[in-house]
Amino acid sequence: MKLNYNEINTLGELKKAGYQSKSIKDELRDNLRDKIKNGEETFVGVWGYENSVIPELERAILSRHNINLLGLRGQAKTRLARLMVNLLDENIPVVGGSEINDDPLKPMSRYAIELIKDKGDATPITWLHRSERFSEKLATPDVTVADLIGDVDPIKAANLKLSYADDRVIHFGMIPRANRCIFVINELPDLQARIQVSLFNILQEGDIQIRGFKLRLPLDIQFVFTANPEDYTNRGSIVTPLKDRIGSQILTHYPEDIATARKITEQESKLDTRQTDAVYVPDIAKDLLEQISFEARESEYVDAKSGVSARTSITAFENLLSTAERRALLTGADSTMVRLSDFLGIIPSITGKIELVYEGEQEGADGVAAILIDDAVKTLFPTYFPEINKLEKKGEETPYDELLHWFFEGDGFELLDEYTDEEYKRALDDIPALNQLLKEYQPEYAEKDVYFLKEVLLWGLVAYKKLNKNRFEEGYQFKDMYSSFFTDL
Repeated sequence: MKLNYNEINTLGELKKAGYQSKSIKDELRDNLRDKIKNGEETFVGVWGYENSVIPELERAILSRHNINLLGLRGQAKTRLARLMVNLLDENIPVVGGSEINDDPLKPMSRYAIELIKDKGDATPITWLHRSERFSEKLATPDVTVADLIGDVDPIKAANLKLSYADDRVIHFGMIPRANRCIFVINELPDLQARIQVSLFNILQEGDIQIRGFKLRLPLDIQFVFTANPEDYTNRGSIVTPLKDRIGSQILTHYPEDIATARKITEQESKLDTRQTDAVYVPDIAKDLLEQISFEARESEYVDAKSGVSARTSITAFENLLSTAERRALLTGADSTMVRLSDFLGIIPSITGKIELVYEGEQEGADGVAAILIDDAVKTLFPTYFPEINKLEKKGEETPYDELLHWFFEGDGFELLDEYTDEEYKRALDDIPALNQLLKEYQPEYAEKDVYFLKEVLLWGLVAYKKLNKNRFEEGYQFKDMYSSFFTDL
């Protein structure tokens, strides 16, 4: 029903307009039905869940269930919960001055009941917009029942000169104040078991108990919980009776392909327009950046149970552009392009986002980050160039022989971090065999991206142990494997 909110300010006007009360779960259900019927997108800006998580979430909403989103960190659990607000009605009427968003047609609190009894149809009505109908609490070990449910307020009792037997001395907690709202508890297993027990009645019967008061408040709340499966073994657990009262448990997951991961990174990255205007990022660089997170999730050095958040790629992308931007500022250039050597600048974004197992600790966080970058190059390499076999027959020719011979005959090749774009291009163009390989295997490749691809070729040969790569203070040096060995001797 379409109401003119500006013209309805009293209970009488609300009744005259024909308003009918509806529970929050019915609101969500009815509005979701309309969106599905009209072919509208229900959870805008969430990628990779179209055929997995979102259908399950829609089924849970249609079933009027409280929901638990279970998944590793950085899997958009909280974002999904916040987007549910868009399925609420635009505005709902509330008894003016009510602490717990009393429905004017179904008042619950003593305040609202007495106000309506006193003023009748003249009872003032305010309107609550859906953007204000979202409450969130991070579960931490110090959360108390008083925080969530409420407690007796001695200061209120003293000021109003009330005895502790009077229910007006109650100070409502976060959950009653979220009546007719979506209430999210993040990281539910971190909530102490005795606090989880206090949620039993609210989820099943919808009522609350505070300090022995015989309150019957049929709260109308859509609960959404988030949890990390690692929490079940590491820090805490969801008590079984509480799990039993949560209608639907939905498993989230990481992006399953590079294209989806790129959409998430580009959407979530917080970039200055001066960066995006001045720094050109080749497509292959974006693919490589996402591949690093995929490698981390499979790496023997990284704790798979802890997960590798999507925030790893997002912050790495921000750092990547900043690395190129800094070089442009130092060289006085108005614009530049991302280089593979710029990926050194994303290592701080990786080291803080991954949990290492024992073997990883031995390598060190920076060492593992560098390994992940090399592994990502190795994975993407066969997409653009002929595959390099681990075992090759003696004397067998390969497409890379001429390039490897160039390195064997020479003193090596250096790419300095602070090269201008012209110096960078000139250095790569000075390797004839490198140019020939690009012409032969990537003749149609975009001219603007070809220099990044040349670096991929060099880094790939290093990853397959055909060349040697050394990092020194000013940049990278590429040398023949054997000449490096003899030099060391």
